[in-house]
Amino acid sequence: MATSEVIDWLLAGDVAVAYLAMRDLLGREDSELQGRIATEGVGATLLAARASNGHWGRGFYQPKWTSSHYTLLHLKEIGLTPSQPMARESVELILTTEKGPDGGLNPSPPPTPSDACINGMSLGYASWFGASEEHVRSVVDFLLAERVVDGGFNCCRNRPRAHVTHSSMHTTVCVLEGITDYLRAGGHHRRAELEDSSASSAEFLLRHRMLRSERTGQVISPEFTRLHFPARWHYDVLRGLDSLAAAGVPRDPRMDEALALIRRRRRPDGRWAANRSYPGVTYVPSDRPGEPSRWLTVVAERVLRAYPE
Repeated sequence: MATSEVIDWLLAGDVAVAYLAMRDLLGREDSELQGRIATEGVGATLLAARASNGHWGRGFYQPKWTSSHYTLLHLKEIGLTPSQPMARESVELILTTEKGPDGGLNPSPPPTPSDACINGMSLGYASWFGASEEHVRSVVDFLLAERVVDGGFNCCRNRPRAHVTHSSMHTTVCVLEGITDYLRAGGHHRRAELEDSSASSAEFLLRHRMLRSERTGQVISPEFTRLHFPARWHYDVLRGLDSLAAAGVPRDPRMDEALALIRRRRRPDGRWAANRSYPGVTYVPSDRPGEPSRWLTVVAERVLRAYPE
């Protein structure tokens, strides 16, 4: 558990970090502090980059990471007030102009099918920022149609001539987070099926012990063992564990290796250091690799509080 010194360090950081620490580590909801995210620090910087047409970057999905899609995802993750007008307007714009023939949000023209990874993330921030049931219903329908036979999700499943029988950790965590946000926001369209998909997605991650191949037992990717914030569309063990905690998944022995990895990464001073960020243009600078990261520290503490030793 974080020391009082670490908590003080988090509360002295960006207002969004302070809000997350207050909410997730101290158990205190502070609407005044949350409201300041729109006018201070990272939140204010992201909102200020929005163009007069309601988009960031060059529109819905380009470029990484300054598009509307990834900016709204980032704003959700730092806890921007769900009623914030600019974010809500941009979500509505995307939901009314970016859908493909299959009902999913799609930055590519037909006949390219929609992508489950993109739509999982989109369902998450759309639900956070109060999108109507009418606008997200087709996204829910699209995602449920993309479920793979092993219980998870894979963005390649609907590609022409693809015969996908195994899910992707990246896509599964994106969809699991989206389902969690939708259900938490009170969404009711096909709710029982979403709850079943949430459970099977969690089981998919757990069958892999959060990082290992079911076939070989080897670590799937070295990046899975490194910690990132924001993770964008990428999977790592911290994001995976955080997604399970948010979905209310109880402690499971198959989490043990990943939890031990998180604990080992804690520095002697109680903080977590940043790893190399994913390449791409950003509106705000990433934490420097090797230096203490308030963002990673608050998320890692949140995970370890959900799954204590």
